[in-house]
Parts: sequence; C-alpha cells; structure tokens
Amino acid sequence: MKFKSLKTMVVSAAVVASVSMAGSAMAKVEGDTITLGSSISLTGKYATNGLHTTRGYDYAIKVINEAGGVKVGGKTYKLAVKYYDDESTPARGAQLAERLIQQDGVEFMLGPYSSGMTKAIAPVSEKFGVPMVEAEGASRSLFTQGYKYLFAVLSTSEQYLSTTIELAAQTTDNPSEIKVAMAFENDPFSLDVREGVVDAAKKYGMKIVIDDKLPADLSDMSATLTKVKALRPDVLIVSGHSKGAATAARQLEEMKVSVPIIGMTHCEAAKIQEKFPKAAQGIMCATQWVEGIPKRDSMFGSASDWNEGFKAEYPSYSSVPYQSAQASAAVLVWKEAFEAANSFDKDAVRDAISAIEMETFYGDIKFSAAGNNIAKPMFMRQIDANGNYNLVVTADDMQFPRKAGY
Repeated sequence: MKFKSLKTMVVSAAVVASVSMAGSAMAKVEGDTITLGSSISLTGKYATNGLHTTRGYDYAIKVINEAGGVKVGGKTYKLAVKYYDDESTPARGAQLAERLIQQDGVEFMLGPYSSGMTKAIAPVSEKFGVPMVEAEGASRSLFTQGYKYLFAVLSTSEQYLSTTIELAAQTTDNPSEIKVAMAFENDPFSLDVREGVVDAAKKYGMKIVIDDKLPADLSDMSATLTKVKALRPDVLIVSGHSKGAATAARQLEEMKVSVPIIGMTHCEAAKIQEKFPKAAQGIMCATQWVEGIPKRDSMFGSASDWNEGFKAEYPSYSSVPYQSAQASAAVLVWKEAFEAANSFDKDAVRDAISAIEMETFYGDIKFSAAGNNIAKPMFMRQIDANGNYNLVVTADDMQFPRKAGY
C-alpha cells in the first residue's frame, strides 16, 4: 500500500499520564487529535524495555505528525498516546487497560511490553471490541485464543533462539554430540522460546544437559553457571528479557565462564556490549530487526534512515534495540489502518488492520487470521570485539569458537 504525502504540521508527540491522574473522559477522537492508549511498564522488572517501547511509539508519532498526520474523511489529524504505568504487573495492566477504555474513552490501543503483560491485557481489549496493535508480545500462545482484535507486528517467540541450534549444528558432522544448556525466565515469552530451542535440539538429537528456570527477580543465575562449569556444554541459551541478559553477561564475567556458543535474547536492550564488553564478545543475539535490511516505506524511509533518525532523537543509544523499531512499526500500522478505513468506526478500522499488507522500514507486515505477522523473519547477530553487532546467516559468519577455558 502507498502512503499519502501530506503537508508538514509539527505537534506534540505524546500525552503522558500517571496512574494517579483523575483525568476526564477522553473520546477516541477529540478535535484534530486521535488518542491511542497504552498500559506500559515504566517501573518494575520490564521498565528498561518499557522505556525502549515508549520511545519507539513517541518517535513514530513525532515523525508522522510532522509529515502531516493522518488523513480521514478529508480532514487531517495528529496522533497522541496516553500512557499508564502498569508496574510490570499483569493484573495492574489489565486494570489500566480497562480504565483506558471505560473511563478515558480510548478505542484504539497500542500494546504493553512483554508477552505476559499482553496476555493479561488482550482479553480486556477483546471484551470491549477495541483493536490493539502490539509490538512486544511475541508468545505464540497469544495467537491461539481466537482473538479478533489483537494484531502483532513482530515474529512469534518460538523462532527467537532456535536459529542458534541450527547454527551450532552446522559446525560439526555429528550434531547429535552437541550438549546444550538452557536457562529461561518462567514467563510466556521465554517458555515459548524454550519450546523452539527444544524442538530444534530434538531434530538433531542433541543432548540437553541443563534445563533451568531463572529466579523470579532475574538477579542471579550462578546456580546454572556453576553447573555449566561442571558439565561444559557446547551451547548455552538464555532468555530473561533485559534484566536476565544483563545478569547473564555480568555473571559469565564474574564466574569466568566460557561456552563455545552462547545465544541470548534482549542483548541490545540490556546494552551488554557497553556494560560487559569482555563477556559480551562472541555472544549471539536474537533480534527482530536489523538496521541494514533492504526495507523501506514512504514515512520513515529505509531501515537505516529510521535508525539514524531515532538515534538523533535519542542520542544515548549506540545500538538501537529492536523493541523501539517494532514499536514505531505498530504506530505506522495505525496510520495506515485509519486512512484505509477512512473512518473511526472500531470495526471498520479493525477490518482495515486485518487487510494490511505492506513493506515498512521494519520489514514486511501481513497479519494471519490469528493476528500474528506472517511476513517477517527473525535474525541473529553476534557481538564482536568492538561491541558491534554482526549479522549471522550461516555458521561461516560466526566468530567460532569463543575463547575456550573456564
């Protein structure tokens, strides 16, 4: 689909509200503003990625509004988003989603951060027939519930680290001899990641020698790493969002643990290449998006253009986490859907979302009947000695093995 070119109009990017605000009812559209709503983790264990997500939303809104906004019924509208802090707590997220819909009158939702939070909020938006475009809930179980109002721009979670196993298998003529150690957060996302890894390991007859769950606060994985030092696996897989990635990198260094192949989620979001450069070298990182992919759209330009624009807006990033990119892509879906529907009727907009098939800076987007994006792959990147992330397509692209020795 083509995006229409509109005149420049600079406006405020976001409306931020604290949970203590006693706001008056807010219609879905007031004047020339379309207000989206989001319960998002600004505090709690998901706060780091909650920040990356809100920045992705806010940057997209800024760019879209400065390009002229959204055109519906011959009139142009600017976008805004109202946030509540769900404190990384599912029950709180569900409560706040209902508040956005019932009290604030929001009829168009952006997703929260994480699969667990999305799992709590999706039934609320479904109950009230409010479409939600989400960017951070990858658990495949979200798309087996028969939801009609949930749409996700990202790839599902079972794909995240199974590629690490596939790459490990390419390094030997006898992949069945490879030993695998795993440690996962006990949440829907990470447990789905685990299923993908287990399925891939079984395909090659690999032996899983450690299969641990990370502690709830994600602050210590020394018990797992002690077993790693004793059993000397060939592959270590870790999935625990940003806090889990930071803990893993820190304790790999502290305990002087080295494994030939290490695969993790959330490396960029945790900034392990900056905080733990020695431990990070050689780690394989799952990513939903790479700034060098040959994808583009008329709003943000190429993947590289979006990346440079985002870093100019938020210069603290040396490597932009994919969470921010996919958050911007979710906002772009809303613009396209409003204009395609040429209406603010919830069901008309919902139908327009389901029919979207487009190329964006983030990659191709096409939703299945279940609401997940079936047009975009996952990627793996490896951190080099300079802290750079290098795309890995085959085992020949890997820095293999990592430095040996415990």
